[in-house]
Amino acid sequence: MIGRIPVLDIRPQIDCGRRPAKAVVGETFEVSATVFREGHDAVAANVVLRNPAGRCGPWTPMRERAPGSDRWSAEVTPGIEGRWTFTVEGWADPVATWRRHAAIKIPAGIDTELMLTEGAELLERAAAEVPKRDGREAVLTAVDALRNAGLPAATRLAAALSPQVTEALAGHPLRELLTVSRPMPLLVERRRALYGSWYELFPRSEGATVTPDGTAVSGTLRTAADRLPAVAAMGFDVVYLPPVHPIGTAYRKGPNNALSAGPDDVGSPWAIGSPAGGHDALHPDLGTFEDFEHFVRTARDLRMEVALDFALQCSPDHPWVTLHPQWFQHRADGSIAYAENPPKKYQDIYPLAFDTDFRGLVRETERVLRFWMAKGVRIFRVDNPHTKPVAFWEKVLGDINRTDPDVLFLAEAFTRPAMLHTLAQIGFHQSYTYFTWRNTKQELTDYLTELTGESASYLRPNFFVNTPDILHAYLQEGGRPAFAVRAVLAATLAPTWGVYAGYELCEATPRRRGSEEYLDSEKYQLRPRDWDAAAREGRTLAPLITTLNRIRRRHPALQQLRNLHFHHVDNEAVLAYSKREGSGDRADTVLTVVNLDPHHTHEATVSLDMPELGLGRHESFPVRDELTGDTYHWGRDNYVRLEPGRSPAPAHVLSLRPSSPIGGSPN
Repeated sequence: MIGRIPVLDIRPQIDCGRRPAKAVVGETFEVSATVFREGHDAVAANVVLRNPAGRCGPWTPMRERAPGSDRWSAEVTPGIEGRWTFTVEGWADPVATWRRHAAIKIPAGIDTELMLTEGAELLERAAAEVPKRDGREAVLTAVDALRNAGLPAATRLAAALSPQVTEALAGHPLRELLTVSRPMPLLVERRRALYGSWYELFPRSEGATVTPDGTAVSGTLRTAADRLPAVAAMGFDVVYLPPVHPIGTAYRKGPNNALSAGPDDVGSPWAIGSPAGGHDALHPDLGTFEDFEHFVRTARDLRMEVALDFALQCSPDHPWVTLHPQWFQHRADGSIAYAENPPKKYQDIYPLAFDTDFRGLVRETERVLRFWMAKGVRIFRVDNPHTKPVAFWEKVLGDINRTDPDVLFLAEAFTRPAMLHTLAQIGFHQSYTYFTWRNTKQELTDYLTELTGESASYLRPNFFVNTPDILHAYLQEGGRPAFAVRAVLAATLAPTWGVYAGYELCEATPRRRGSEEYLDSEKYQLRPRDWDAAAREGRTLAPLITTLNRIRRRHPALQQLRNLHFHHVDNEAVLAYSKREGSGDRADTVLTVVNLDPHHTHEATVSLDMPELGLGRHESFPVRDELTGDTYHWGRDNYVRLEPGRSPAPAHVLSLRPSSPIGGSPN
C-alpha cells in the first residue's frame, strides 16, 4: 500500500527485496528512491541504516538528483559485518515550502504579514526539535525577527533565510506526514569479498623434476610452499589451488587433452576420485594432510589466504560411483553419462544428477566443504556452478554462511548472463566475468559500465587475465605489450583480479591456431618453470605485477567497484578512466590511461570530466605516474603518447594526490 508520501522504486533491491543487496565493511554505496507528493509542496527524504543488533544509526539526508526528477539518493557506509536493513523515509517539508513561497510573495508585497506570521510559527515548531548545541538559538532569533513588526519585511525574511538557520534545520528538519518504507535487507561481508589479488598455481608443477631417463616427477605441497614467498612478494593475497584430490585412471586424458594417456601421464585434476579417495582426500603425490596444513600456515604467515577449487564432478573411479549410483545419470544402455559439450567429450568426468537425491547431495557437499574449512580453507573457487541447479547452490551456500559467514565462494560461471547474475544474487560472493573477451575500447566501456552499475549491489567481478582454459587471441598475438596492457586493465578496473601462473612469463602458444587452449596445457601434464632464470634474463612481468599490486594497496580508490568513471579520448585505441574515493582534501583519486593496441604507438588528447575528479573546470593539478615515478602537470585537456614498448607498460596510472600506505591486508 502506498503511504501518504509515496516512497517507490527503492534501490539497491534484489528480487523485490526477497534477497539482500551486498556490501563490504567500509564500502560506500548509493541508496535511491522515488519520493513525491500531490500538488506543489516540498518533500524531502532520508535513509536510515539499522545494524545487525537492530540499532539505528543517524539518518542520512537524501538529495534530489535533478530538480523536478523526484529521484532522491544518498551515499551510506556500513561499518561492521552482518545482516543489516535500510529504510527510506519520505516526508513533507513545510519549512522548505514556506521559504519558496515567502521568497516570491514578500518581495512582491503579497500577503506579507501573513507569510511572516506563518514563518514564525513554523520556525518556532522547528526549533523545538533542534538541540541547543546544534543552533536552536539561531532559529529562535529568526522567530523573534519574523515577529518584529518594527523591522523591514526584507530584514525579517533574511533572518529566517540566514545560513545559521539553514544549517540548523538541515540537521534537524521539521518533518510532517512521515512515511517509512518497508525495511530492505543488506548483507555486509568482509572486505576480501570485494578486494583482493589472486594467484593460481598447480602444486604438482612447483618443484617438479625430470629424472635422467626423462620421467617427470610431481612436485608436492611442500615444494609448492617454497614458491609462496615469491608469490607474496608480487603482492598477491590469495593463492588459488586447482583440485588437490586423487585423479582417476579410467579414460585419463594425456598431454594436450589426448584421449589416450601413457603410464606416466598425470591426468586432469578435475577428474576427481580414485581408489585413494574422493573429494575429502589428497592426491598421494602431493603429500599428506600435514603437508596441506603446512601450505596453509605458510600462506597465512605471508599474509595470504588459500582458495581451493571445488569441482562437483567425478572420475569413473570415484567412490561415489559405487556408493551412490543414484547421484549419476544413467543412459538407456545402463552406462553412466559422461560430461559432454558437443562436439567435445569428457569421458574422464561424470557429472552429477540432482533430481533423484537432492538432499543427499546437499548433505555430502556441505560435509566436504566443512572438511576443508576445518583444514584452514575459507575461500572456494567453484568450478562450473552453472551446470548445477540454482536451488542447490542457494541451499548449500546459505547453510554454510549461516554458521561461517567469513567463508567466500567464487563462481567460475562463464555462462549466459541470466545464470551468472542469478548465482551472484543467491549467494556467490564473486564471479568470473566476460572480461577476457572484452578487449576494444567500446567493449570495455560498455561492459564496465554494466558491472559498476546496479548489478554492483550483488555481483562482484574477479578479473582473471588468463586461466588454464583460456588463452585469448589478444594475448597470443600481442606479445609482451598485450600481457602488460591486460594486467594494467584488470588491476585498475576491478577491485579483485587474478593471474594464472605463467602469465608473468608471457606464455602465449596455443594448442592450434584459432584455439584458446594452451599448447602443453598444465591441466594435463607437469609444467615446471625456471622462475629464477626468467628473472635473471628479464623475461618476466613480475616487476610490473608487483608494482600494480603495490599501487592497489596504496590507493583505496582502486579497492572499490562502484566508483569508476570513463573520460573522453579522441582515439579509439586509448582508454582513460578514473576512480575516486572520499571527498575534499582527503579524496584519493587515480586516473589510468591505456594504449589498447599492443602493436602500435598512439597519440591522443585526454579530455577530463573535471567535476568527477573533484576539480574546477579550468583547474590545473600535479599528477604522479605510479608506474614510473614521473610527474606531470595536467588540466582539462592533456596530450599523451603511449608506445607498446614503454616500460613497464604502455599506460599511465596517475595519482592526483600524494598517496600513503594503508595499514594491513584486508581480511
